[in-house]
This record gives sequence, C-alpha cells and structure tokens, in this order.
Amino acid sequence: MPQLLSILHTIFDMGVVLGFMILIHEFGHFAAAKYFGVRVEQFAIGFGKRLIGFRRGGTDYRINALPLGGYVKMSGENPMDDRTGDPGEFLSHPRWQRFIIALAGPTMNIMLAVVLLTGVYMVHFEYPADLDQPAVVGWVNADTPAEKAGIQRGDRIVRVEDVQNPDWEQLEVKAALSPNQPLQFGIERDGKVMDKTLTPLPLGPNQYGSMGWMPQEPCVCLTTVEPGMPAAKAGMKVGDQILTVDGQPIPHVAALIQMLNHTKDQPLAITVLRNGQKQDFTVKPVLDSRGPGPEPVYRIGVASLPMKVVKLNFSDALNRSLSENKKSSFLILELLQKMVQRKVSMRQVDGPIGIGSAVGAAAREEGWTPLLLITAAISLNLGIMNLLPIPILDGGVILLLFIESLMQKEISLPIKERIYQAAFVFLVLFAVMVIYNDLVKTLPGLTRMP
Repeated sequence: MPQLLSILHTIFDMGVVLGFMILIHEFGHFAAAKYFGVRVEQFAIGFGKRLIGFRRGGTDYRINALPLGGYVKMSGENPMDDRTGDPGEFLSHPRWQRFIIALAGPTMNIMLAVVLLTGVYMVHFEYPADLDQPAVVGWVNADTPAEKAGIQRGDRIVRVEDVQNPDWEQLEVKAALSPNQPLQFGIERDGKVMDKTLTPLPLGPNQYGSMGWMPQEPCVCLTTVEPGMPAAKAGMKVGDQILTVDGQPIPHVAALIQMLNHTKDQPLAITVLRNGQKQDFTVKPVLDSRGPGPEPVYRIGVASLPMKVVKLNFSDALNRSLSENKKSSFLILELLQKMVQRKVSMRQVDGPIGIGSAVGAAAREEGWTPLLLITAAISLNLGIMNLLPIPILDGGVILLLFIESLMQKEISLPIKERIYQAAFVFLVLFAVMVIYNDLVKTLPGLTRMP
C-alpha cells in the first residue's frame, strides 16, 4: 500500500509540473496569436472531454477531463485545414508574425527556467562544495580508467580537450557525455604537466561515462547518517569526521566504499573526531539494495557531501541563471549531436518514467529548492527540444517558414502533408524508444545491460 501511494504521489507531482510547463508554453503561443489578431478557437487546460469553461472574444476557455498540460487551437493553423482567406486565420498572417507565434512557446519555457533559477539563487541554493573547485584528485577507484592511466591522489587536471583549468563540474559533464570515447587530458604532478588519454567507462542504467576519480576533500565529515542503519545504531552522528577504519586512514568516502566491497559484513573498527575528541565505534555493515547501482551492496548508512549555499542579489542571481541556462542549453545540443553520431547511448535520455521518478524524488526532499531546480531543468529541455527543426514541433514550423521565405512562396499542400506524416511517424517511434529505455532502466530484468 505505501508503495502504491508513493507511485500515485509521483504521478500527481509529475502531472502538476509538466502540466504547468505545458500551460506556460501554450500561453506563449496564445499571447502572441492574440497580439497579432489570430483567432484562437480554444485555450484548454487538459485534454479530452470538456468539463467546464466559458467563451470570451471568440475563444473557448475550457478545462478538460484530463488535467495534464494544455493546448491552444488557432483557426486555420493546420495546413490540411480548408482555408477561407479569413484574416483571423493563422496562415493568413505574414510569415514573420507566424514565426514569432511559433517561437513564443519555447521562449516562454526558456524564460521560465531563467526565472526559476534566479529565484532559487536569490533565496537558497545548495550544491556540492567541490563542484566549482579546481580539479585536484582526492581518490582513484580501483580498476577504473583513471587508475589504469596511472592517475594518483594529488594530481591536478589542468586540461581536458580544449578546456583549460576545468573545474569538477566541467570534468564530470565532459566524461558523462563521452562514454567509450578517448579524451585528451593534461595532468599536473610535482610541477610538471603530462599528456594522458583516458576513455570514460559507461556506467549505470543511463550509461554515463565515468573516469573513476574523485575530488579532493578537506575531511571525511559525515553530512548524512541514515536512521536505522549500522552507523546510526552504533552511535555515529552527523558532523563526525572519520579518521581511520580498521586502523587505515580514510582520505575520501570512496575509500570507505571500496573497503566495504572487500570486508563485506565483517565488523569495522571506526575512529572519528567529534568536538575535538576521538571516539571509537564498532560497526557491522549490512547488505542493502538502496545503493547507487542495481545490485545490493554492503553499507553502513553514511554520506560525506560538503555543501555550499548560494544566496545572491537579484542582479547576480539573474546573471548566474542566464549563464547556467546557456551552459545547459549547449550541453543538451551536444548530447543530441552525439546521439545522432551514435557516440552516446539513447539510455542517456529520460522519458516520462525517468522524468516522473526525478520529479517525485525532488518533491519528497525537504524544501522547495529541489523541485524548483528539476522544474527549471525540464522546462529548459522542453523549450530547446521544441526548437528542433522537426515538423509538428515549433522548430519545424519555423524551418518551413524560413524555407518559404527563401522560395518567396508557400510549400505545396501535398508536400506539407507528406512532411508532417513523416515527422509524426518519427516522433511516435522516438517516443516508443524512449519509453522502452525507461522500462529497461526501471526494470533491469527486462533485458541485460551491456
């Protein structure tokens, strides 16, 4: 029963978030159409049968039976509709006006992403403290590309491809989008820079590339101690600094994870520093399925993730939001390019199941920040994806308008019909593929991962 309630709560959260973003998108089309005098026949919240509504100014404002998203129906917007020459029809308006109407929807989604991030940066935004730090290696996991290339603790990554002095965020993104693709690095050690070639290893259900190195941390200070897990039962607390485990120094929480892979359920003698005093604990790990991978792993229920908090004035928050959204937009385009080139797996794309899981997880976290962040990310993705030059999408409408401007005439109706039919089939196949990948990632037993 609790699992069913969790699933229903996730579906509700996803419906609200996606519905809000789609309404914002459609309002952009609606406002632009009204401004230019295009007759809007319907502005609907939801789909399916009309429940309630009212008519004003020739528009039926309505709430439909399925309150997930919405749509705007403009008179004569479908090329296959019969044209009467009425000046209120979409196709009766100049191309530049139709261009703005088509562009208005994605623009509203991108603007929403900018507004949400600006608000978050002005109020309270937490992020991993090492994310924007110089890329100094604090730990190297065994049997990973980094270890095989001879990377050591204390090495500084001063170059990745054409990016000089990258921070950890830039490194992680570069690796994630380059699974099984060689990358050129400059590694500084003892004042000398070595050229290294490393190939990220695809890991996890999304097949993101990973090098196996970790950022340098000033200490392994616990930021999470899970109730009911061995560490909590032994008396360990948030703020404890782990010094040694079975007499071995722990420079990074990844070293503890690696140790657990070998010791399994054997009791561990853990020494921590608390309020300047050393304390000793005996902790017996348990096999737990809530680890990062699909298989159960031995855990004691602790995490060390130092966080930074950003609280900026409006001007700085807006500038940072614009910068982050610009960077994210280019990353989306880079991912799409590499998918077309078959350099990354389709599994890196989340469909409705993956998006719903992310929204549900964000909604269950404390505070509004996680939900606002995931909403901003989805809204930006929705805006960028709608600008792709695929007929049916807004970007396809813009592309056809651009071609017609070059030709100085309308594309013939039979050709438009074929274009829209082909685009519809493509989008249906793409949707089926994305949903299948979602099922594969959610239900690993459906098929074996490579």
